[in-house]
Amino acid sequence: MKMYGWGRYPVIDAEVISPSSEKALERLSLFQDNGSVTPRGLGRSYGDSSLGKHLVSSQRLNHMLSFDDESGVLHCQAGVSLSDILEVFVPKGWFLPVTPGTKHVTVGGAIASDVHGKNHHVDGCFGDHVMFLDIVTGNGKTVRCSPEEHPELFHATCGGMGLTGIIRSAAFRLKPIQSAFIDQITYKASNLDESLEQFERHADQPYSVAWIDCISRGNALGRSLLMTGRHARHGELSVHTSSGINIPVDMPSMLLNPFSIKAFNTVYYHKVRHQEVHSTVHYEPFFYPLDSIGNWNRMYGKEGFTQYQFVVPKAAGKQAMTSILKQIVESRKGSFLAVLKAFGQGNDNYLSFPEEGYTLALDFKIEQDLFSLLDTLDAMVLDYGGRIYLTKDARMSGTTFRKSYPKWEIFQKVREDFGTLHRFSSLQSQRLELDE
Repeated sequence: MKMYGWGRYPVIDAEVISPSSEKALERLSLFQDNGSVTPRGLGRSYGDSSLGKHLVSSQRLNHMLSFDDESGVLHCQAGVSLSDILEVFVPKGWFLPVTPGTKHVTVGGAIASDVHGKNHHVDGCFGDHVMFLDIVTGNGKTVRCSPEEHPELFHATCGGMGLTGIIRSAAFRLKPIQSAFIDQITYKASNLDESLEQFERHADQPYSVAWIDCISRGNALGRSLLMTGRHARHGELSVHTSSGINIPVDMPSMLLNPFSIKAFNTVYYHKVRHQEVHSTVHYEPFFYPLDSIGNWNRMYGKEGFTQYQFVVPKAAGKQAMTSILKQIVESRKGSFLAVLKAFGQGNDNYLSFPEEGYTLALDFKIEQDLFSLLDTLDAMVLDYGGRIYLTKDARMSGTTFRKSYPKWEIFQKVREDFGTLHRFSSLQSQRLELDE
């Protein structure tokens, strides 16, 4: 079967195994074989972290096991999607503690990526809200781990990209809400300096994110629209039902070129006419604007795309972002989907991506000279003390990985101790030389 991540690069042939129960998962013959397997959820990681010759899908392990309506603690199987949780619990007055930019990811995937959202500066990563998880390790046995019980396995699994075993289930705390709507404020910033100042000025807001123009140059370099938000106190507890639009076929990649991207960015920036605009919006367009476009990854053509996301420390923020943005502008490969966020402090998870600073994510269609540009950006990110997000990565070198994730050796030791080294792997772990 042809398999790929959300970026549709790379594409491989793989066998997909879909156990129908937790007992079936433990009984898989893979635990008696000498080969390795790759855990996979809904396949929304962009690159090759959920790709391998033998995939174990969690999609049929999608049951909610228990919920405490006083504490908000939900215990569910790893294949439950964030969309499933929102559909059930928003009408009851509960919301996700942390959510990425799509609701179409599994709980297991959210933990394996230690996903972050628009509230990282306040609430950290998804793993910071996990109370415990049950994981099937290299011998087929299930181990329960938490910050207190087998903490080394817990910190390796949260952000561990599926390399410590197959998550069976997890318990985490939802947050109470009074409305399904968000009180949003949009601020217009004319350049990068203003953009970063806006993040600092509004650091007390629960949610913040900026669309940034990575085509404009000169005095307009890094102009942006910063959107802040907080859960509204009034409004219905409703789930959004709009089906949106769908892209049924691959778009010609030539449609995405410097001229079309510049035109889009100009129109998008100037659609906000005032320096500050207040509105109340449903949580769907605030958190998941691209989920309303079915198969939006087809916009980049049949060759696919890669999303490049990096973080640089706060102390280097302005200088680093200026230098890197200039490099992107000069390349004429900028993206119309470019997102800037401010991160709070990182956590204790060994391969978790965020650290206190600024992160930029943008899409590049796959073309002949792209990877040489990304290699240049890698070197710049390293020079400023930053790192690349593993969940988005499809081509980083093992050398770059080891220089930017200082706890990788601790991570490897945990894999050895729990018998998961060489039993759980992916194209990404092979590329990063984590399976040697």
